Amino acid sequence: MAKQKLAPEVHKELLALLPRLRRFALSLTGSIEDAEDLLHSTVEKALSRLDQFQPGSGLDRWMFRICKNAWLDEWRQRKVRGPSIDPDDTKFEPSIDGEAHAIKNIELQELNKAMQTLPEQQRMLLVLIVVEGYSYKEVSSMLDVPIGTVMSRLARARKKVANTLNAAAENRTSANAPSTGEPL
Repeated sequence: MAKQKLAPEVHKELLALLPRLRRFALSLTGSIEDAEDLLHSTVEKALSRLDQFQPGSGLDRWMFRICKNAWLDEWRQRKVRGPSIDPDDTKFEPSIDGEAHAIKNIELQELNKAMQTLPEQQRMLLVLIVVEGYSYKEVSSMLDVPIGTVMSRLARARKKVANTLNAAAENRTSANAPSTGEPL
């Protein structure tokens, strides 16, 4: 394969796309480390297959599709290999004191948990449409699914996330409610 030189405008567009690809990869993997690995793999595959990119067809759609396919390949491999455990992973995150920060952190964790409970296809759609701002038609083309499927999966995803977050909020408020001393 002959190496193709990266056009300056494609180079700029690719660099501008990296933060969005990173967010998408994080939504797929649920782990910062895995997201970084997936992002690296996506860019590597895209650059090695640059001759397959058709200018004017949307670099972002092409890259998101590569990222999705790379994740699906990795996910299938993990099913065969089983989970990997890092013994040095302490899961320690320093935080700033303050009630507002604590509440935001809890809400963000609840949102992340709610997102991770979604099936893979629903999570991808929710991130691409709600977070990245793509239209239903663009996502339909990007993921190669009918637009009606995009709409129904998105509706189910939104409903499930809303229900999960409402239940978590109710649990949080009922746990903090003062006890009246009366049995329930």
